Order: sequence, then C-alpha cells, then structure tokens
Amino acid sequence: MIDNGRPLFQQIAELIENSIIDGTLPEEGQVPSTNELAAFHRINPATAAKGLNQLVADGILYKKRGIGMFVTSGARNALRFRRRERFARQFIEPLVTEADKLGVSIAELKTMLDQREGAR
Repeated sequence: MIDNGRPLFQQIAELIENSIIDGTLPEEGQVPSTNELAAFHRINPATAAKGLNQLVADGILYKKRGIGMFVTSGARNALRFRRRERFARQFIEPLVTEADKLGVSIAELKTMLDQREGAR
C-alpha cells in the first residue's frame, strides 16, 4: 500500500479515490476518519488529514461539522473523468507519438488493441 517514492498524503487521497471509483465508498457515504486512517496505516494523523483535505479542496469530499467527511454526489464520475484524462496524457499520447515514429497508423493501433483484447 505505502510507496516510499510519493508523499503519504497523496497516497491516502488516492486510496480514498480508488474506494470511491470501485464503489467501496458510495456517494454520500461517510469516509474513515483521520484517526482511523492514521491508526490503520500507522501514519501521523496530520498526514491523513492532509490527504482528506486535499479531496475536500478537489470537491470529492465534503465536511459535516461534528460528524465527519462524506463523498460528494457525482464524485465517482468526476474521478473517472479526471483519471481518463490523465490516462490519455500519460499513456495514449506517448503511444500515438511512438506509433507515428514507427509508421504505425491509428487503424493499425486499433487492430493491435483488438488482438490483445482477444488474447485475454
């Protein structure tokens, strides 16, 4: 779970995001508290809070004073959209650039992907 190469608060935020995307944390559902996250992952509560607060700033979570934090309605779709955009930037654009260098057309790329899918 914990990867020493990235800040812990970002990893906590990503874990919560993953739980929202896969449906473990439903929209309008309560997320684990800062103390629960800190105890479970054996990290400083301030670090867990920073991860949760980042999600609040991003509009993924919202606070109910005295009760806790909850998943915003529409958060799952927002996260999926954001991750698809990042996926395109990180993987699709470099793939297409390399294919262009090799003279591989988009149609050929699609055929390659279809063949990979069939091999699964």
